[in-house]
Amino acid sequence: MSSIKKVVLAYSGGLDTSAIVPWLKENYNCEVVAFVADVGQGAEELEGVEAKAIASGASECHIVDLKDELVADYIYPTLKTGAIYEGTYLLGTSMARPIIAKAQVEVARKVGADALSHGCTGKGNDQVRFESCFAALAPDLKVIAPWREWDLSSRESLLDYLAERNIPCSASATKIYSRDANAWHISHEGGELEDPWCQPSDQVWTWTNSPEQAPNESQFVQLSVKNGEVVAVNGEQMSPFQVLTTLNEVAAPHGIGRVDIVENRLVGMKSRGCYETPGGTVIMAALQAIDELVLDKTSRKWKDTLANEFSHLVYDGRWFTPLKDSILAAAEAFSTLATGEVVLKLYKGQVTAVQKQSENSLYSEDFATFGEDDVYDQSHAEGFIRLFSLSSRISAMNNK
Repeated sequence: MSSIKKVVLAYSGGLDTSAIVPWLKENYNCEVVAFVADVGQGAEELEGVEAKAIASGASECHIVDLKDELVADYIYPTLKTGAIYEGTYLLGTSMARPIIAKAQVEVARKVGADALSHGCTGKGNDQVRFESCFAALAPDLKVIAPWREWDLSSRESLLDYLAERNIPCSASATKIYSRDANAWHISHEGGELEDPWCQPSDQVWTWTNSPEQAPNESQFVQLSVKNGEVVAVNGEQMSPFQVLTTLNEVAAPHGIGRVDIVENRLVGMKSRGCYETPGGTVIMAALQAIDELVLDKTSRKWKDTLANEFSHLVYDGRWFTPLKDSILAAAEAFSTLATGEVVLKLYKGQVTAVQKQSENSLYSEDFATFGEDDVYDQSHAEGFIRLFSLSSRISAMNNK
């Protein structure tokens, strides 16, 4: 006899979680409370989700609006570190998981649940991300991962399972892509993408134009950065969420932010994913442009190290850890310098910072000019070079 009385399920309204609701009730003889995180995935995905959850057998459904908090407290801090996973992935799914897990735990406490459940597969990263967060925030709650327990092994078997119980579901056996969307990005996996030799078809992409379809005229956008955060677009002050949604609308028609990569999953296998992050790509380009002006060589080198470490931390689901606090504190120190203006050119899938200025800029035209100057004595370079290369000189002498 199961000791579980009430489970809070991270519910999306899709095929997997629609089947998980009745499966939990049948196999654990427990009450199931559906939890839906609104992370900016769009009204279409949220439409009717509460009714779907109840129709699947959930006793209640909690829809929690996390959009502003996601961008302000998870995405913007991550941007300050410069984190990009394996040089390409802007961590869209990864950044959303800790806030979803935290909100799920909060709902569980509110309704008096003794267990948490999710629809992540045993092959993916998300099971690790969710359960690592659960461990940090609610180690007393049992975690149920149906994909690691049940004998339903395919999309067809899930559809049959729901049909046998007369549970409505809008999914079909013809859906070939697995997608995950939030305010920052949308990801695509499955279908022809499982073959790295196969070029993505047009039906893969849903947010952005292809460069071929993009306008033939470039567009310029000006971002105001204060302490490492974009605070205004074209002179208009905005909240972090408003900045992101505005730039998504501006950049998507120009084909900005498409990425097609084969990445290393945490669980050991490689997987191929296509990502669309239009607004985020523009923000990242602006912040990198400011860093070019305000950070000296050794500071940029150290920040590159922080960025790499933080990208793996976020990807691996270690948000609620002392290491996260430590890296963010270091990034915050750099961000006190990152204030300025950047003008970016959007054209045919490319975003380029074409103008940049900062009150903290270390760039000096007086020193850098190729013309005549009165501030730099070029003869000083000789002594610097002799000292800089001294170890090589000594080594060569020893070899003789």
